[in-house]
Amino acid sequence: MFTIGDFAQYGRVSARMLRHYDAIGLLRPARTDPVSGYRFYEAAQLARLNRIIALKDLGFSLQQVAAILAEELSAEELRGMLRLRQAELEAALTAAGTRLAQVEARLRTIESEGRMSADDVVVKRTGTVLLAELRGVAASYGPEDIGPVITPLYAELCRLLETAGVTPAGPGLAYYEDVADEGVADGAVAGNAAAAAGAGAAAHGEGGDGAVVVHAGLAVTSEALAKAGAAHDGSTGRPGIPAPTGLGFDVVTLPGLECAATVVHRGPMSRILPTAQNLAHWIDGNGYRSAGYARELYLECPPDQEKWVTEIQEPVLKA
Repeated sequence: MFTIGDFAQYGRVSARMLRHYDAIGLLRPARTDPVSGYRFYEAAQLARLNRIIALKDLGFSLQQVAAILAEELSAEELRGMLRLRQAELEAALTAAGTRLAQVEARLRTIESEGRMSADDVVVKRTGTVLLAELRGVAASYGPEDIGPVITPLYAELCRLLETAGVTPAGPGLAYYEDVADEGVADGAVAGNAAAAAGAGAAAHGEGGDGAVVVHAGLAVTSEALAKAGAAHDGSTGRPGIPAPTGLGFDVVTLPGLECAATVVHRGPMSRILPTAQNLAHWIDGNGYRSAGYARELYLECPPDQEKWVTEIQEPVLKA
């Protein structure tokens, strides 16, 4: 047998807690000395103590713990409850981390207001690019909604390309459009880039507070697609209209932007807000207006997201 102090040490609890459990009948000592009142425990009682602590960590009150133990909860049942609680805690931790990143982004935005040099922004025309892509829908254009959608899309796209034996020919490129205007935008892109910019501006002007289609793409070549046996290698078809390849992903010839205000963002995309808002100040202050959602060209994406380098490409028109 063990003294209460030794038993508390093995159970990683306090002796005071064990006395309380004894007082409420939750965990009685194996023996109590009738003269000294000292409590003694057996090693077999550690199993009950473990269940008590586990159920407490699940959020049950001591009264509820007593009722559950009275029903002789099996180890497998308890394990299932613990796994469920673990998943809930992990989800809460992820959500808290996301909120913390958002707060940090807002603080950086406030701290950097008016500090971006005009030299940081380059107005240019971007080139047409052949993309292998997957699509998803995000609840909004906010980083907190885009991140959980685009991250698994890229993970799955990379897996599919590897399985097909297609090596990316360039960096990743993400672009967006309002869900309600996806067909309109596609039709406009099929005509020409200038028409696409106009349609994007119209859609973007009334959008921004609803769901968006997220296009996660990686640059590829038609030769690599043809070699992989793709049903569509990008050499034919309407520009801007995604076509199935039969390999689990689509391929699209994405026209370049006639006029884009571009700026380089360094660090994780969860902290893109300061860069995006500084770009907005520049656009407004230099006689331009936005013509649609910005594209994101992922120039460098090492495992450490602090070292990410992303070019933000916002289509613009002269105001």
